[in-house]
Amino acid sequence: MNFLSDTTAPAHPVLIEAIARANEGFAPSYGADPLSAQVTQRLRDIFETDLAVVLTVSGTAANALALSVLCPCDAQVLCHDEAHIHRDERGAPEFFTGGAKLLPLQGEHGKIDLQALDSALAQWPADFVHAPPPAVLSLSQLNEAGCAYSLDELHVLTSRARERGLFVHMDGARFASALVSLGCTPAEMSWKAGVDALCLGATKTGALGAEAVILFPSVMDRLPALQARLKRSGHMAPKARFMAAQMDAWLKGDLWLTLARQANAAAARLAERLARADGAELAHPADGNEVFVRLTPALSQRLRDAGAQFYAWPDGSARFVTSWCTTSEEIDAVLKAARG
Repeated sequence: MNFLSDTTAPAHPVLIEAIARANEGFAPSYGADPLSAQVTQRLRDIFETDLAVVLTVSGTAANALALSVLCPCDAQVLCHDEAHIHRDERGAPEFFTGGAKLLPLQGEHGKIDLQALDSALAQWPADFVHAPPPAVLSLSQLNEAGCAYSLDELHVLTSRARERGLFVHMDGARFASALVSLGCTPAEMSWKAGVDALCLGATKTGALGAEAVILFPSVMDRLPALQARLKRSGHMAPKARFMAAQMDAWLKGDLWLTLARQANAAAARLAERLARADGAELAHPADGNEVFVRLTPALSQRLRDAGAQFYAWPDGSARFVTSWCTTSEEIDAVLKAARG
């Protein structure tokens, strides 16, 4: 009963098979292969717009590289206090941008509050030479509390950012999970909602290791800089076709959405049943494949004794993450242990 993270889950067999097929014969290196071109076209079709793409093996690399071409070294990125780029990337965004500042903002359930954003924009004017001006608003979708911004919430925040001339970056490590939760299109939850650059993660939803940095038309002119930094940072894979093979198979036939729905459904069942258990209380709405629940010490120990593995979150809650391969039997075993 492993609910530690969706990164602990195995890769989906279809993606492993795609890697094996990509291993046949020779192909151009460094992303000049036909599969990489096919992924770009597939993403253009899915997102209903022109776009530019580079692939990396980790979400940290994707986020840091994207921010490095959006934020000057003497400016700052506004993000939620719980954002992955702030709490879990060991200063990679600051490193890749050459020293840009991250300014953490508050908001319930991992969502940036509009008043907090307005306050930050007022306190950090663009024309004050002594302070780094805000240059980017970064939003996580799903966010670190397992919640999804609604389309209306996205539009409100991105509109405010645009009024001040900020770019908008989206950390989409669990983009697929948020997408199926909202029931909207990829375009509606990205560039149509004001997002300039999206880090689309496949690793948490079935890939062995594949993340796409997508530049939408508003920032496609940053592609040469992005490619240069990809190379200089050591993230330009010589045999990029193996990352492209994963991404292509993941997107083909909407497999990415199918896997996200499976993970979300498992989380919804787990959340609904755990909420009924004595000694358990949901800490956040379960909008995707993450369930945050406050457990009494006795219940927490009972679950662990039964073999459930979950992460103790810094706020005192327990985080359960389901994956594309979480089984009904695993959910049932947790619920049986919760009942005592």
